[in-house]
Amino acid sequence: SQNIEHDVIKEASVPNPDPPADSPTAAQLSEHTPYMVATYVRPPPMMVKGEGCYLWDAENRQYLDFTAGIAVNALGHSDPEMAKLLYQQARTLIHTSNLYHNPWTGELSKQIITKTLSAGAMHTASKAFICNSGSEANEAAIKFARKVGKMRMPSGTQHEILSFHGSFHGRTMGSLSATPNPKYQKPFAPMIPGFKYGTYNDESSINSLVTDKTCGVIIEPIQGEGGVNVATPSFLQALRTRCDEVGAVLIYDEIQCGLGRTGQVWAHQTLPKSAHPDILTTAKALGNGFPIGATIVSEDVAQCIVTGDHGTTFGGNPLACRLAHYIFSRLSDPELLSSVQSKEHLFRRHFEHLQRKYPNHVKEIRGRGLILGLQLACNPTPVVTAARERGLLVITCGTNTLRFVPPLIISEVEIEAGCAILEKAMEVVFADGEEVQGTKGQQEMAPNGR
Repeated sequence: SQNIEHDVIKEASVPNPDPPADSPTAAQLSEHTPYMVATYVRPPPMMVKGEGCYLWDAENRQYLDFTAGIAVNALGHSDPEMAKLLYQQARTLIHTSNLYHNPWTGELSKQIITKTLSAGAMHTASKAFICNSGSEANEAAIKFARKVGKMRMPSGTQHEILSFHGSFHGRTMGSLSATPNPKYQKPFAPMIPGFKYGTYNDESSINSLVTDKTCGVIIEPIQGEGGVNVATPSFLQALRTRCDEVGAVLIYDEIQCGLGRTGQVWAHQTLPKSAHPDILTTAKALGNGFPIGATIVSEDVAQCIVTGDHGTTFGGNPLACRLAHYIFSRLSDPELLSSVQSKEHLFRRHFEHLQRKYPNHVKEIRGRGLILGLQLACNPTPVVTAARERGLLVITCGTNTLRFVPPLIISEVEIEAGCAILEKAMEVVFADGEEVQGTKGQQEMAPNGR
């Protein structure tokens, strides 16, 4: 009876209360959960529909989405043109494997290279390998770096890969070996040999970490899962210089921070050419929810890769590539990119207000464009829950950081509405002292606690 009373009070006090234990959603979850490997801890709502910047759950509750499927749905949910192209291509040709040519793998590869060059990004971009996910894109990058090292030093002495604390490069064994968090690596240890880890933005350690044994350095220009940490231009330049000195490959992982999220096509394109990478990886927004990834390489790297060195069954299928071709054209549109920067200013204005209002709780604002982080002094999950139960979806990252990666098409009116909900959620948690039970799992690599 106490639980029923609690649910009644909750229903009356918040507009979007999580579905209670006796809801149709809970009944469906209890039916499905026994058959699912427990890789995620999810909050109670079940999402069934999306349109633009909004999601609806099975109880028909509406949510403004500041998460975009973890920086994936840059064009929002259920983009009409994407849905039309998906239908057309699905009726024409979905898959043939890479044993045969299809028109869209090449067309997408050409578009990626030409638009990257015209944007002023990676000036050595020459060829693209199309795959299915970000982790696969990084696996390819790691393998390509190893192959370059082997071509330079056939003895195999140039084989080490350097990555950085706070990074997240994926879940497969190679990309996980480049993700130096004991919580994530320990269950699957030992990692692949030859990986070293440095401190993000620490220029003084570069020369001792990048040596003649180093074949590659992989880094996110903006760390997403690590807490929305931005690499300094001087740090990236120093990495580039040291890689050139020892003959190592520099890899920029822009899976989360690239494809328009900073207001440029690529996060690194504001850097001088002398700080550009040899390999660039992408995924997430490239498919707007449809699985696809890409590894972009320079001609020097491409010359080291021969037939049979790497491959994929599904990667480059005509359905994924046709969709990505359309999505890339949208995400590289100058008008959309310009709007990202003005939307960043609006978010920051609201965040600065929250920082002034709750100085003991809101400590720092980080990020660029529409990949922004709000560093809290406490566990953010009660704020996440309070926001969700008022119709706003936000996620976390790093240590006590709220992460904001909304669709790039979000309007200023929607930003204002979402930030008003966020302020109300903080008011409930910080000012009113209301006890809000935080929901675990609102982070891609959060441990499940078992």
